[in-house]
Amino acid sequence: MKVILLENIKKIGSIGEIISVRRGFARNYLIANQKALYASKDNIKQVEKIKAELSRKDLEKKKLAKQIMEKINNKILSVKKLVTENKDLYGSIKPTEISKMIYENEKIEIKPSSIQPLKEIKSLGIFKVKIDLHSDVQAEVKIKVDSLDQGK
Repeated sequence: MKVILLENIKKIGSIGEIISVRRGFARNYLIANQKALYASKDNIKQVEKIKAELSRKDLEKKKLAKQIMEKINNKILSVKKLVTENKDLYGSIKPTEISKMIYENEKIEIKPSSIQPLKEIKSLGIFKVKIDLHSDVQAEVKIKVDSLDQGK
């Protein structure tokens, strides 16, 4: 299925580009999230007209993403968790929880879908987490996991 991109999407394409993608990806993600339009003749003409506007909006998003990146890049966020006797966590720390930690510490909202731990956080230690703020802007934070001592 051919679609026209309405924003820059990492590893897929840039604004105004007509690309071929699978039908499900187009319908369920790109079109559903207003990231693309069906590549009909009318839509192609419409996108040509608003391409400059879309590029300007994308630059604003990129500028905002850079400001957020400057605030959170290389920060260390601490969290205390219950651990088993062999220092493993009960469960793991998910992107949703990391998103809440960033909001509590920095008052910055980041979608959990933008957060990618480099490896699953299931034990004590310091873990790197990549955050995609924009198709061209990524930040990295560290999650420091300590034991929540129960006084044993």
